[in-house]
Amino acid sequence: MLDSERVVRQLDIDYAYRLAKRMEEHGSNPTLGYRPAGSDAEKKTGEMLRKEMLDIGLTHVRREEFVVDGWEFHHAEMLFDTPEGKRKAVLGAYQTTLQTEGWETCQLVYVGRGEAKDYAGLDVKGKLVLADINQRDEWWINYPVYQAHLKGAKALIAVQRGGYGDADDEALNAQDIAGPADAPAFSMARRDADALMSVLDAGSETTVSFCADTRVIPDTRDGNIIGEIEGEHPDRLVLLSAHYDSYFSGFQDDNTAIAMMLGLARAIVKSGCKPKNTLVFCAMAAEEWGVTDSWFDWSTGAFEQVNTLHPEWAGKVIADLNFELPAVAHGTRARIRCCYEYVRYLQEFMAKLPQLTDAYRDPPSVVAPIETMSDDFSMAIAGIPSMVNDFTGGSFMETHYHSQLDAEEQYDPAVYRYHHELFAYLLAALDHTCLVPLCFAPVMERVLKYLPEDESLCRQLAPLRQAAEAARGAAEQAYRSIRETNLRYAALLDEGREDEAEQLYQSCREKEKQLLARFKQEQDTLVRIDWDGHVFYPHELVLSSIEHLQQAEEGLRQENVPCALRHLYQVDNNAYAFTFDEDVFRHFTTYMTDQPKERLKWGAGRLMPHADLYTTVRALLDKHAAGSADCQSEQKRLHQAGENQKMLLEKVLQTMMDFVSLF
Repeated sequence: MLDSERVVRQLDIDYAYRLAKRMEEHGSNPTLGYRPAGSDAEKKTGEMLRKEMLDIGLTHVRREEFVVDGWEFHHAEMLFDTPEGKRKAVLGAYQTTLQTEGWETCQLVYVGRGEAKDYAGLDVKGKLVLADINQRDEWWINYPVYQAHLKGAKALIAVQRGGYGDADDEALNAQDIAGPADAPAFSMARRDADALMSVLDAGSETTVSFCADTRVIPDTRDGNIIGEIEGEHPDRLVLLSAHYDSYFSGFQDDNTAIAMMLGLARAIVKSGCKPKNTLVFCAMAAEEWGVTDSWFDWSTGAFEQVNTLHPEWAGKVIADLNFELPAVAHGTRARIRCCYEYVRYLQEFMAKLPQLTDAYRDPPSVVAPIETMSDDFSMAIAGIPSMVNDFTGGSFMETHYHSQLDAEEQYDPAVYRYHHELFAYLLAALDHTCLVPLCFAPVMERVLKYLPEDESLCRQLAPLRQAAEAARGAAEQAYRSIRETNLRYAALLDEGREDEAEQLYQSCREKEKQLLARFKQEQDTLVRIDWDGHVFYPHELVLSSIEHLQQAEEGLRQENVPCALRHLYQVDNNAYAFTFDEDVFRHFTTYMTDQPKERLKWGAGRLMPHADLYTTVRALLDKHAAGSADCQSEQKRLHQAGENQKMLLEKVLQTMMDFVSLF
């Protein structure tokens, strides 16, 4: 079994730091780096990691392949005249295709924020368009890019005006494109854009020289790199994961995570401990992007790992410890973000932690649920209870994330060592369990938290509330039994009573199988996402839509169109209905609802039925602009939409009742 103190003594963060730096050796772009999905740079880095796993002493080391849409980004540059002389801008890129024949002379047009109205009176066919965006606070890159594409633009050049890359005006930014490959897009630093704007007014154009070589390559073979430390129980697995593809050099995101994962493996091997559970170390490819023209285009490698390559892992893996950006502080305390079922166990684990390296002002904490931003979401919905060192709480996401500023200057060795120690102790604690320590009480607490008191809204509200309260109590009692069993097992191991411990372990196999099956069922029944990728339970989304539709209807009754619109913008993706042409809205609606599962990936079945209000929103905008208060037809449409949502709520609550009643 794992001895935490022996493992911790073998930790070497200098080794991990050096490995993180070695991962920068291969890049598809000679200036900026980039190791995108299926690229030659990603493959070379994967081969280096495969050899590293062998050198560490891992067993069953292999590359496991799957198919992605690959991407090779070699370069993109622009030359333009300014009052100070000619200026050269190095551009970043998004996962699209554009190959010029060397330097080409192009016209460039500034289109403001890239909304439909910004193209009024402009001819941009065959031209480059420059647009200001803020992806965190407004819309994703795909909307203005596709709008430019439909207007006939050669490519869109995006400038981040807040939201990302805020650390420096030289920062470039890269995100997943979530759009078609034939709508090219690039990113420009604010300083270069400001210089370019010195010769541009809104709606005007200038001549530039432009060259680019970026290609999306469908049906590319990609691969995750796997190694193991065999345990005494070969069919009970603990998975450790991080991703090795990157934008730019990817020092924090995610070189240091890969290096920490292998640093833990190295320390375990050097400690001489043989774990009870088999430990599987998985360097994931294609996390940043891996499928074209899909909103769910990231976490592709993880999704393929547990749905195509190893679906049998669900039921065998008791936990996935996923790592992201672990060598920089994201707030005043370390946090583990996990699925609800692991909250109780992790809270108890943290309460017993020994003193770790002094890196944070506050003690560590547990947050839930997991989010769609990292591979642990794909793992969880496949049936593998998952967690990740939380990385979204600090300023790094706005200042350095996905930019060339993600470099060693942000490296914090104390934080890095802290995370090494934290997860070394967690691995040892999990190795002392014979039952997966899942508690479903927090799931029921989430169900209850968002059940309204107004039972006239739906006849299922009161029965579901009663059933969830009863299920919460049953879940707490069941977890107490799990905890007692695990404490007894750990005590037997610590006392050297191996035979008795093994008997107890074997007696728990069927119960653990049932717990993991229940976890998968909960994920299928309750875990849904909104149109921005945030995780909710289904009744929360429907109740929110009902409330906003009722408020919008009331606004129209009071002839307050702006009030009605503010509420309609909160329903599904209807905030985009007033911003972009209908063809843009339709494309990014239907591709989230009507594509085959193999392109929807982890988003398949996670959205609630769409409330399409485009026509209503546009009609209200037109009437308000014309000064008309006659909105009776729109009011009727909103009322019907609300009734449809109430019928949907009945079905949702019945499905939830069927699940809750199992406890």
